[in-house]
Amino acid sequence: MSTTPRLILASTSPFRHALLARFGLDFAAIAPDCDETPLAGETAAATAQRLARDKAKSLAHAYRQALIIGSDQVALLEGQQLGKPGTHEKAVAMLQAMRGQTVAFHTALCLFNSATGHSQEMVDITRVVMRDYSDAQIAAYLAREPDALRCAGAAKSEGLGGALIERIESTDPNALIGLPVFALIGFLAAEGLEVL
Repeated sequence: MSTTPRLILASTSPFRHALLARFGLDFAAIAPDCDETPLAGETAAATAQRLARDKAKSLAHAYRQALIIGSDQVALLEGQQLGKPGTHEKAVAMLQAMRGQTVAFHTALCLFNSATGHSQEMVDITRVVMRDYSDAQIAAYLAREPDALRCAGAAKSEGLGGALIERIESTDPNALIGLPVFALIGFLAAEGLEVL
């Protein structure tokens, strides 16, 4: 008799948790053990994909019969990777640099089956055109959106950050929030776990 593998989200992100919870699947969100430092010469897509894979695989020893979801996002502005600012000062600098520019958000997904060692991976690229906002608008945004410090490029599109955005070009709006859900549904189905 086969049993459905346990589903693990290798993330403490409340944004990813909320996206996955929408589907009513039984899952546990567990903090991955992963160094998120970009490697020298690594592209944004490669950084995001490596980190998504590393996050998923970091939990494989503890969850040997599970489907483990890893995801990571890297923002790219004129060849420079923008991660999560972490501090108010870094967030201001990032938002000033992004003003009036197009930022490419690379959101990687890895679904790792710890029982079989099989993984499915992809990277979604969402292009975000930022408005030509003022320093005063940056200050107002950061004062009212504390979660911005935990978002790549400090741009929380699903919150007040939408006021900083002129246009989004995407095949999956969920990817910008942190999890390429459309691809994930297909990955889960390939492992025998249907959402519907």
